[in-house]
Amino acid sequence: MSDPLEPKTETIAETQHYLVWKATEPDGEVTYHVELNNVTLHFFHEEWQEFITLLRAVEK
Repeated sequence: MSDPLEPKTETIAETQHYLVWKATEPDGEVTYHVELNNVTLHFFHEEWQEFITLLRAVEK
């Protein structure tokens, strides 16, 4: 049985060495996590939006 106080997690994307996932907290706040080998970056929703904008600029 799941604990209602635990965040609900969802994998967004995954490769052999990297993982991006999000967690929805019981209060509705969403955080995003980027795992790069032994480094994990944590983002609140607004920060995540800015990070995605940055990645799209790099892609161009």
